[in-house]
Amino acid sequence: MYASLRSKAVPAAVLAAGLCLAATACTKTGDDSPKSDAGASAADTAAAQQLATPTDSADGPGCTYQRYGGGVPKLDITDGKTVVGFSQSESTSNPFRATETKSIEAQAKQLGVKLIERNANADVNAQNSQIEDMIAQGAKVLIVAPENSDGLGPALAKAKAKKIPVLTIDRSVTGTACADFIAFAGSDFYGQARIAADDLAKATDGSAHVAILTGSPGNNVTTDRTKGFEDQVKAAYPNMKIVASQTGNFAQTDGQKVMEQLLQAHSDINAVYAENDEMALGAIQAIKSAGKTPGKDVKIVTIDGISQMVQNVAAGQAVADIETNPRFGPLAFKSLQDFYGTTGVQRRVIIKDGHFTPDNAKQALSQGLVY
Repeated sequence: MYASLRSKAVPAAVLAAGLCLAATACTKTGDDSPKSDAGASAADTAAAQQLATPTDSADGPGCTYQRYGGGVPKLDITDGKTVVGFSQSESTSNPFRATETKSIEAQAKQLGVKLIERNANADVNAQNSQIEDMIAQGAKVLIVAPENSDGLGPALAKAKAKKIPVLTIDRSVTGTACADFIAFAGSDFYGQARIAADDLAKATDGSAHVAILTGSPGNNVTTDRTKGFEDQVKAAYPNMKIVASQTGNFAQTDGQKVMEQLLQAHSDINAVYAENDEMALGAIQAIKSAGKTPGKDVKIVTIDGISQMVQNVAAGQAVADIETNPRFGPLAFKSLQDFYGTTGVQRRVIIKDGHFTPDNAKQALSQGLVY
């Protein structure tokens, strides 16, 4: 049904073992009401996260509660008593964060998990404090969407001292898997960036003056999305020149301001690589304010897959949008159940992401694959 929108799915047995507890849990919108088998739609399953790596990857034995940090107590997270803490890094005004949070909440409700939550609103110091607060409130295991990769040392140390395991989603943290945190679950950010470079090269016939709007500093997403793009351009597209690269902090307002400045400083910019959709939306406004037409005068490629940006792809204002699927609920809780079981969790659990282009953007929107 959606082969043109997503990479080919891994075998059903792998998905069953490593991702969805049931198709009904894999909601397309992060709706926090549980769904029955009868009510599940094709779009629900299509929009769900799918694994890109099998659970028997070459990373060695999976991380279990017996191995983690020398051993932690075994828990049943679905007993209705064990408290699971969820730390969200950024405001849910961002569609990615809203969908991610709703997905965690929905799966917790589906499984009967006792969930407590905090939102750091892009403040790593607040996230440290909030994680420590959830520990004080009785959290025995944590799901953390880190604000950045380097700044959560105090909270991780506190959790480790209390023998409280931490699963990181969508961004990684500094430390050692199965010692300082269970695993990282998320996208192949380096691979996303290489696809973005290919898309921009195709749209410009391999000849362009490119501005990069990088994400917030200090996290693996920004590092990988920058390096992947630069490496691919250097390896394959000698006539694509990166003329400017500046952080827009993954924010629409910052993206617009930076893009306005870059257009003034580099009148030859005819292509933009934005490392997330929020910055791409800001860039579109800046391009219009400069009297230019996005999609014609300036080609844009971005990453995330939010509804507004995929609509822009469908309308021809952007070349492509590489998805980052935020529906982590089923994967996160299945990973925790595997951690407390016998299967274990690999140190890197990589998901497959969609690729929205003018050829399939309208179909993706109509099938509910975006968020």
